Amino acid sequence: MQSPTRLTLGALALSALALSPAAAQERYDVGGDHVAVYNLAGEINLTGASGGAVTVEIRRGGADAEQLRVAVGDVGGVQALRVIYPSDRVVYDPGNWRGNTEVRVRQDGTWDNREQWRSRGDRVRVSGRGSGLEAHADLTIGVPRGQRVEIFLAVGRITAENVDGRVLLDTHSGGVIARSMSGFLSVDTGSGSVEVMGMEGDLEVDTGSGSVRVSDVRASAIGIDTGSGSVTASGLTASRIEIDTGSGGIDLLRSSARDVRLDTGSGSVEAELSGDVENLEVDTGSGSVTLRLPESLSASVAIETGSGGIEVDFPVSITRRSRDELRGQIGDGSGRIVVDTGSGSIRLLRR
Repeated sequence: MQSPTRLTLGALALSALALSPAAAQERYDVGGDHVAVYNLAGEINLTGASGGAVTVEIRRGGADAEQLRVAVGDVGGVQALRVIYPSDRVVYDPGNWRGNTEVRVRQDGTWDNREQWRSRGDRVRVSGRGSGLEAHADLTIGVPRGQRVEIFLAVGRITAENVDGRVLLDTHSGGVIARSMSGFLSVDTGSGSVEVMGMEGDLEVDTGSGSVRVSDVRASAIGIDTGSGSVTASGLTASRIEIDTGSGGIDLLRSSARDVRLDTGSGSVEAELSGDVENLEVDTGSGSVTLRLPESLSASVAIETGSGGIEVDFPVSITRRSRDELRGQIGDGSGRIVVDTGSGSIRLLRR
């Protein structure tokens, strides 16, 4: 970002409305089927609401809070509210945070984390300390039923509760907590923990670094991907469950799906599944694997470990057996189970 003046003028030119800060709390109604909200620093809280428009209440904070501006209007066919920070250095400390996060912000106050768009815009750094614009904005957002809404936050925490719609929660650095959601939920954080408690509808979670906890989700598809961090999931019911972590253990408990794929570069895997399993694939570079499955299980089985024992607590028609490999069939072999670990024991147990 070359200058505060350039950013503000760009926001004014591309926005339907630009407003000066109110003395205390401000409220905006943002209409349209597709709404996006952008804020560089602060806390954001989403709640389900009645009415036809998304409501956004803003409370400013920091020594330079009066310099913030709010712009509302169409950006690329999306009704977008942007909190404009007239500086390329922002100071925000959400409780002893001493990190740095850099975001490429376009002149209209928006940004995009998709790979092909990350290099567009001016660099803005948000730091926990040092010199710069000391300002942030805390937002409370009311989301009508069935609304499509996207929330973009550089640094801070996002919480969402009782929202029914198509929701994207995106943060560069900061945790996300969602409770009692429905519709479709996508959570994307560069660094920060994610917790989802109660969801009716498809769920996607992607975090570069941070633990993930998910419970009580009913969906067609559930996908969880973390570059570094453990995944703990319980009470999931879906047609397909896919969990992938670069480094960190996976615990999938009290869950049911016909297609389950669990992959970790380094970490143990424990899964407890009920109901028929058509396809179960588990792959870990280093770590033990424990699978607890129904007594009625029927599947072809291919188990392999580079170093570690193999234990199967089911009657198996064995076609190949060695110290580090077992192949065979359980029941009529209607399903498929493939387990591979570079180093670690493998146990296939009856629930």
